Amino acid sequence: MRQIKVLVVDDSLVFRELMVKCLNKDPSITVVAAVGDPYRARDAILEYRPDVMTLDIEMPRMSGIEFLRKLMPQYPLPVVMISSLSDKVFDALSSGAVDFVAKPRNADRAEMEAFLKSELPVKIKIASTARISGIKKKAGELAAEHPASTFRGTPGSEKNLVVAIGASTGGTEAIAAVVKEFGPDIPGVVVVQHMPVGFTQMYARRLDDQCRVRVKEAETGDVVQPGHVLIAPGGDRHMRIVRVGSQYQVECKAGPKVNGHCPSVDVLFESVARVVKKQALGIILTGMGGDGARGLLAMRDAGAKTIGQDESTCVVYGMPKVAYDLGAVQYQEKLGDIPRRTYTLLNKM
Repeated sequence: MRQIKVLVVDDSLVFRELMVKCLNKDPSITVVAAVGDPYRARDAILEYRPDVMTLDIEMPRMSGIEFLRKLMPQYPLPVVMISSLSDKVFDALSSGAVDFVAKPRNADRAEMEAFLKSELPVKIKIASTARISGIKKKAGELAAEHPASTFRGTPGSEKNLVVAIGASTGGTEAIAAVVKEFGPDIPGVVVVQHMPVGFTQMYARRLDDQCRVRVKEAETGDVVQPGHVLIAPGGDRHMRIVRVGSQYQVECKAGPKVNGHCPSVDVLFESVARVVKKQALGIILTGMGGDGARGLLAMRDAGAKTIGQDESTCVVYGMPKVAYDLGAVQYQEKLGDIPRRTYTLLNKM
């Protein structure tokens, strides 16, 4: 079994020791070093050549984000951020981190150990498969290569169209790269990004500040309308499209995990296939696993147009690959080409 060499960087000695203890119980993970600040981390990277680094955001002398920005150009390696509930984690992701885990809030030692034995090892294993080239080239740079067009369909037709997007690991930056190219004329957009509870609201607000479209965390009853992006709330609720009179709305309801996730991309895509049918366009972006692949196939079978991100621009070519192999993807595109392809297809619908 291949051992994943991990460097732990956290300024809390107690938490650091607990991380080492828990991670070393996983037979596929070996903690090669654990240090308390970025300066020692730099030396440990040179000495141990880790496969993955876990990094705390808040540290003395130099923040984890500042360290990332200095580190990635010189020593690119997959990084998993350890974060409290803070929008700073999105600065870390845009600076090159692969993924993040949210520390349990007000957790006792038993709950913290459970978190370190389950969620964190999974993120480390996923990060160890990430494409460094996809991390080094920022999504924003990719999107700037080919500016998107505008919606030129029949006046009023945008009200009947829906764009559905699904992503996981690496998805926060990929979604941002696509959505930033959308103008107020884009038909209503619905998004599932695998993310812990609380972070989806901060992510939506961040995109709302950066984009020409309106972005918000979805709530049951929200109308899917042109120029608006609805992001499924993290936690224990799935998001579906429903038809109410002449409108499409979203419904966010509690339910069991599907493909290991809640919200699930498959749940959203399958509802779009059932309700919107051929008036929809589905986009599947970077992510580990196969969530969304069967839903995208259902959309294509219902007459919808479908796009998958290509391997060269994915941080993790998992979800788009499964979808492509199933025959769910009509157009496989580099991340920077997806907005233009989206408008091209919408203008023909």
